[in-house]
Amino acid sequence: MTGPSPLRLLSDYRRGDFFLATAERTLLGTGALATVCDADESVLAERVRDTLDDVSTDGPPLAVGVLPFHSTAATPGRLVVPTRTRFGRAVHPEAAALPRRTIDAPVAVRPVPDPVDHMDAVTAAVTALAERGLRKVVLARALDIEFDAPVRPEAILHNLVKDHDRGYTFAAELPAGKTLVGSSPELLLSRRGRHVVSYPHAGSMPRSTDPEIDERNARTLLASRKDHLEHAVLTEAVVQTLRPYCTRLHVPPRPELVATPTVWHLGTTITGELADPDATALHLAAALHPTPAICGTPTSSARRLATELEGFDRGYYAGAVGWVDAKGDGEWAVSIRCAEVAKQSLRLYAGGGIMPESDPKTELEETSAKFATLLRAMGLPQE
Repeated sequence: MTGPSPLRLLSDYRRGDFFLATAERTLLGTGALATVCDADESVLAERVRDTLDDVSTDGPPLAVGVLPFHSTAATPGRLVVPTRTRFGRAVHPEAAALPRRTIDAPVAVRPVPDPVDHMDAVTAAVTALAERGLRKVVLARALDIEFDAPVRPEAILHNLVKDHDRGYTFAAELPAGKTLVGSSPELLLSRRGRHVVSYPHAGSMPRSTDPEIDERNARTLLASRKDHLEHAVLTEAVVQTLRPYCTRLHVPPRPELVATPTVWHLGTTITGELADPDATALHLAAALHPTPAICGTPTSSARRLATELEGFDRGYYAGAVGWVDAKGDGEWAVSIRCAEVAKQSLRLYAGGGIMPESDPKTELEETSAKFATLLRAMGLPQE
């Protein structure tokens, strides 16, 4: 597509703005004509639709924002109608020429929970799957990182765009002056007219700088019964959710191997045609969220178990980030490989799917590999 340089949009980003770079376009939203918050995501979608119908903007109005992992009064879905919206070209291949931004070294890094406690939680989760009749649960952990000077989300975003020019790289304002910044490989839902796409990811292995080990890890993932079962649970849930909205759905017979700079994934591109054009991208994203990729299944039981075993609030990690316009078109990515940035600290998140065959040490290593996306952007070594 034509439009402003994506690197100009990146350089114009400031804390409080909305930024999203995908393989097709770059979006920068600045200012706020209206803000809509609601802990009920179905109500949120209707309120956003009504707001977009009422506002007056220079161009076609759209709303940008975030959905949390679990909506509450403290962490509601939050969308903003920007005062100014600019779409530009995709960041690839221009991002490769970006110089790296330097980020101050932290004064403290604390894992939440301790790695040993996380492995104990994985063991408890495997036992609970059978006892509670769950097929899968996702367990997350975090790194709390403190600095002696203000954290600049602009610098983290800049380095993420350089490192991840083909995923969904984002920065979005959160309540209480925080910023969600990250780079996700996973498309929750896009809608253009009646055409919808979802690109769910489940099943993963770490990348390696050693080509032989890296190739072996990819082959291991493709042959892994546990990972293919985990992926099947996810695609089944996405199809089941989208089917009532669509006249047709196309689901490939097997997943493909997806490479990110830090992790190998299994991914499946699911496409469909909407039966009802009133179903907006935000309505569909809210219906899909949370998928088994970031919660587990059955959803309510998996969410309760994860809350019991994790011991912390996920906030806007494992939610969704994206946009929707007045026509109902839009694009939403799963908010993983991300951090919530406060004034002089941030919390970095990573999670993994727990199945009956899961091994605690392997699951710990998987979350460490996923932390690498943000740690690399901050110039820090892998955990």
